[in-house]
Formats: sequence, structure tokens, C-alpha cells
Amino acid sequence: MLVEIFEFAFMRKAFLVGILLAVIIPCIGVIVVFKRLSMIGDALSHTSLAGVAAGLIGNINPVVGAMIACTGAAFGIEAIRKKIPRYAEMSIAIMMSAGVGLAGILSGFVPNAAGFNSFLFGSIVAISDFELKLVVTVSIIVAGCFLLFYKELCYIAFDENSARLSGVPVDLVNFIFTLLTAVTVSVAARTVGALMVSSLMVVPVACSLQVAKSYRQTVCWSITFAVLSTGVGLFVAYYRGLKPGGTIVLTGVLLLFLLFFIKAVVKKFRRNASKMVGTQAT
Repeated sequence: MLVEIFEFAFMRKAFLVGILLAVIIPCIGVIVVFKRLSMIGDALSHTSLAGVAAGLIGNINPVVGAMIACTGAAFGIEAIRKKIPRYAEMSIAIMMSAGVGLAGILSGFVPNAAGFNSFLFGSIVAISDFELKLVVTVSIIVAGCFLLFYKELCYIAFDENSARLSGVPVDLVNFIFTLLTAVTVSVAARTVGALMVSSLMVVPVACSLQVAKSYRQTVCWSITFAVLSTGVGLFVAYYRGLKPGGTIVLTGVLLLFLLFFIKAVVKKFRRNASKMVGTQAT
């Protein structure tokens, strides 16, 4: 019965796209979380809606429009962040406000409202061949750049000033990372939805922080949890007739709560065990 899901070409395509994004999004998410910019995915995904609307109005592929909008927003956030470094999180709120406002205005001129609405909650089972090739290309580029700049991104994520003093080309790495973030968010917005990209970027990292003990482990566990959430979410969505994007995100959140519970139980067990050992010793 479980194999039935792979008899359909659109589900095989959905699984391929989902797994690829589940590998690259946590790579971006780990850096974003450690830089205390967890909501950047939310800001870029909302801004991507302006690009989607512009694409539909201009009769170009909405994903391409979303990429252009996300790239502009990402560099806008970075520029504002440098202007007010003590209040870096304000840059996210400012750009998200601009993106939402622009999307709201442009949406009134979109001839195909259904096409625009599909980007709000995603449509991973309706990915076109062009979008599939785009996801594969983006995944290869993001994964390659992440591995190439693995150490530099680690240094910058924890302490940008120290990284600069250590000789790390901070401006170049930040430029590349900003570009990768924008492209990843714009592609993911098509699959899980613009309103849920931030969750897919942050929740797997939150799960990994419950079990990981190093930066490398955090990256590996984030990818593992993202792939698990995506796989389970797609299965549940297919057999229960649910929206794939929302199901994937909720699966990740439930997994996080489960990890919280297990961690609390283990902590309580260890506390009781240490008390018993202390009592026996006395």
C-alpha cells in the first residue's frame, strides 16, 4: 500500500523536490539561526509574493519573479543591517513590511488569482518540469557553496568580527550566503508555500539543537529531521488528502514537541537516578 504513492509521476516528482529542499534549506537555516536572524526566511518569503505577483502580471514564470524579489530583499536586509548593527533584527521587519505592502498592491492587478494563491500555501504536487530542473540546479549550487565555504560560514555565524580579524573574507561570504538564501527561499515558496518557508528553515534546526553537541552535528541532524518531516508529511498528506506544505511543517513541529518531551523525561530519569545513587552512598 505504501508503494502505491510512487506509482504516480507527480508524487515521485514531489518527493524528489521535497528531499532536495530538505537537504539545502537546513544548511541555510543553521547559519541564519546562529546569526540570530531566524525570521529572515519569513521576510524573504513574504517579499517573494511581490515577485510572484509581478511575474504573473508580466506573464513570466512566477518562480523567476520570486527569485528576483527575494534577491533584492535579501541584499536590502543586509544593507539595512549594516546601517543599524545594534538593531539588526529591525532590518528584517522593515523589508518584510515593504514586501508585504508591495505584494498587496500588485495582487490587485494579477489576472489569475488562483495562481497567486497557490504560492501562499505551496503546491509541491504541481511542480512543472522547468521548476523541477530549477530546484535541482539550485540544490546543487547551494550544497556545493555550503561545503566550499563550510568553515567560513561557521566562523561568521558565531562571531563575524572575530572571523574578519582571522582573515575570513566576510563581505564576500556574506554576499554569497545572502544570494543563496534568497534563491533557496524563492524556490521553497513554490513548494511549501510562502507562509511556511520560515518554519521549514527554523524548525529542523530547533529539533537538531535538542540532540546535537557541535556545529557539524547540528547541520547533520537538521538535514535528517528535515528529510524525515518531508517524507512523513508527504505520506500523510497523500493518504489523508491534506495540503502537503502545511502537513510537512506540522510534522516538523510535532517532532520538535516529541523531542522536548523525550528530553524532559530523560532529564528527569537522570535526576532520579543520581538521587538514588547519592542515597545509597550515604
